[in-house]
Amino acid sequence: MDTVTLFRPVGPKELELIEASGWQAFPPRLPEQPIFYPVTNLEYATQIARDWNVRDSGEGFVTRFAVRAEHVARYPVQKVGGAIHTELWVPAEELEDFNRNIFGLIEVVAEFRRPVS
Repeated sequence: MDTVTLFRPVGPKELELIEASGWQAFPPRLPEQPIFYPVTNLEYATQIARDWNVRDSGEGFVTRFAVRAEHVARYPVQKVGGAIHTELWVPAEELEDFNRNIFGLIEVVAEFRRPVS
């Protein structure tokens, strides 16, 4: 089976929910979050986790996971800035189906924390 590796930068609360799923699923989106956006490369995911998640919550994590290529093909890659700023836009109502197409476990590949003063 062909898979595509994707990345998802998360804060500590989302990471707790991923862990509670047995590292198998991303949590449902909040009402004000109509899109789930996994990113296509480690560099962009690192930038978000380090620069945004740490600023907002004190910690940022980069997760890596594989999704069946056939399923991912329905979501065109969106370029949202520079060359590395590419992501998929998965409507919130499709996240449960997206989760069912994750192959293997979600893993943490990088962690960032606010420096202690």
